[in-house]
Amino acid sequence: MNPKVSMKLNGEAVSAEVDSRMLLVELIRETFSKTGTHVGCDTSQCGACVVHVNGRSVKSCTMLAVQADGADVQTIEGVASNGELHPMQAAFREYHGLQCGFCTPGMIMSALDLVKHNPNPDDKEIREWLEGNLCRCTGYQNIVLAVKAGAEAMQSVTGQGEARDD
Repeated sequence: MNPKVSMKLNGEAVSAEVDSRMLLVELIRETFSKTGTHVGCDTSQCGACVVHVNGRSVKSCTMLAVQADGADVQTIEGVASNGELHPMQAAFREYHGLQCGFCTPGMIMSALDLVKHNPNPDDKEIREWLEGNLCRCTGYQNIVLAVKAGAEAMQSVTGQGEARDD
């Protein structure tokens, strides 16, 4: 008998029976069809699979789905609100912090976690925080600019640099 995993996924209560060896990224993509969370390496090296679990960024390719039972999980699909991009997403678009877009969801989810910890990060802190996220297309400079602009925009929207929960 397979274990049942129940969680909030992007604010919606979901549940599924899973193989005890299923990874969280597989559950998100294959069972719940949230394909914005990418599988890049399966070894925790690239960061394309970053999601938030109970408010913290996690590489979902290294977490078992059963470990997320009862958790609040947010994917890139849960970041936008009412059809409008989140300020961090808009900053990535405006500052060309993406090229092919494969790494972008993980970069944005990691950046949101950084800004939650420090609403006004400097370039060095941004680069250190994103160290576990690989981009094979850019030189990272525009990603750093996008994170800074996104952090500033979040401060003006919420007044405190925290991600919107609506």
